[in-house]
Amino acid sequence: MVIIYIVSLTVANLLVAWFGSWFSPINAFVLIGLDLILRDKLHEKWGNSHLALRMLGMIATAGAISYLVNQNAGMIAIASTVAFMSAMAVDSLIYHKLQHLSWWKKANGSNIGGAAVDSIIFPTIAFGALMPQIVLLQFVCKVLGGFLWSYIIDSLSRHTNYPKV
Repeated sequence: MVIIYIVSLTVANLLVAWFGSWFSPINAFVLIGLDLILRDKLHEKWGNSHLALRMLGMIATAGAISYLVNQNAGMIAIASTVAFMSAMAVDSLIYHKLQHLSWWKKANGSNIGGAAVDSIIFPTIAFGALMPQIVLLQFVCKVLGGFLWSYIIDSLSRHTNYPKV
């Protein structure tokens, strides 16, 4: 899960650097929705023990790899790192508050907060301006993508030898 998290965040950064802001809603649905759900899956696996430090390490690693692969992605990597660290903090707080609910409800409920924070911070830093249409479209795509990925991961957990979350 850690490798998938880092690779998907890195690929998302590089795709936005190569294709520009119009591509960010596609990333938001496919790759960032996945990362938001994986964060919650890792929260279950790791508990609160060093969760923040581990998440920060994965986010920083993805940003560094993005920059090393393409130095033109520097601002994207910075924006992604700041946005995902902020989103991770909000997501974690909400996830903890929803502790009494099922994993599926906790994951999707907390993703709403994380997606909102990430959707505002990322494009504002990456492209140097508040872009309301991109913010709204990214938010919707992250929430819907996270919903789809939570369904897929939950289904795989039920139908394979993977531990149920």
